Amino acid sequence: MIPINKPWIGEEEKHEVASVLEENALTTAARDGGRRVRDFESQMKSYLKAKHVISVNSGTAALQAALMAAGIRHGDEVLIPSFTFVATANAVVAAGGKPVFVDIKKDDYTIDVSDLESKITGRSKVVIPVHLYGHPSDMDEITELAEKHSIDIIEDACQSLGSTYKNKQTGTFGAMGCFSMYASKVLTAGEGGAVATDSDDLADKLKMIRNHGMVEGYDTRVLGLNLRLPELSAAVAKVQMQKLDKMLQIRRRNAEMLSRLLSPSANKYEVKLPEETSDKKFNWYLYTVAFRSNNHDRNVIREKLVKNYQIGATVYYNPPVHMTPYYLQTAPGTKLPATEWSADHVLSLPTHPHVSESDVERIANSLREILEK
Repeated sequence: MIPINKPWIGEEEKHEVASVLEENALTTAARDGGRRVRDFESQMKSYLKAKHVISVNSGTAALQAALMAAGIRHGDEVLIPSFTFVATANAVVAAGGKPVFVDIKKDDYTIDVSDLESKITGRSKVVIPVHLYGHPSDMDEITELAEKHSIDIIEDACQSLGSTYKNKQTGTFGAMGCFSMYASKVLTAGEGGAVATDSDDLADKLKMIRNHGMVEGYDTRVLGLNLRLPELSAAVAKVQMQKLDKMLQIRRRNAEMLSRLLSPSANKYEVKLPEETSDKKFNWYLYTVAFRSNNHDRNVIREKLVKNYQIGATVYYNPPVHMTPYYLQTAPGTKLPATEWSADHVLSLPTHPHVSESDVERIANSLREILEK
């Protein structure tokens, strides 16, 4: 089986983890974190060209901490796409806000700025563009709209580390950008996350929020939680940062090869392949296609790829958040046509560093055979 994602862990990560165990310094409640936490944050700051990076223990924690730092209160509206992992919405609810679901564009599955504008009210406080699959959102238009309405931008860059918009890293356009280091992501710590910001004030708040609001001892000054990244996880992330460029190069090689091999069949059978533009460069976290023809049942194609060809093709995300049981109760009657269409038609294929060139050929040939039959 070629899995949809698989972390690239080597001897370097194992050695660094063993060193943490040997030192018996598994975690710390120090304001600035342990040595490996600080090392990782410094590496990520340099990579992103951000002034501050504050690590936390998950991408969800990054989103929640960012919303808390932004001062979200009960009744505040946070505009988000529904075509995303549920963590984006859950973090809003956990911070006390109200998710307002916005439709996406079918061409790249990122937030539709025209629908975003129509959903803004006097209670709108934050917009969270999600760079889904590593596809950058339209940050110029979103920034212009946010400034017009005095709305903060918190980027959900959990899937887009290494993706750029106009040669600038995603996660560095808004007040804060949130990243995930879950096992499937382009860079992993097993579990982990980070918030990037250029604001000294927000960085100070985030450091308190991740550590029960404390600064010196038991002096809780703001509402906070235990969102700290353990040294064990930071040890893995630190080594992964050193390999990030190489991992992204392999993903790009695999994605470009898939596009080249699938292009003839895609044109013939109405399959939309992911396409970069001059402004948007992907990290190729996932290679996501969409079946536009009614002659092709996405679910049947996925089942055949998995069962007959041992390829871990996966659907992200069906149902979309607004159609999950919990959010059907909290946001009844929400209609998002492009989101609902995409949820029924997209399929993601593996491009991770464990995928070899022969694996790419196998993936492309398998999909072609299914389409031709």
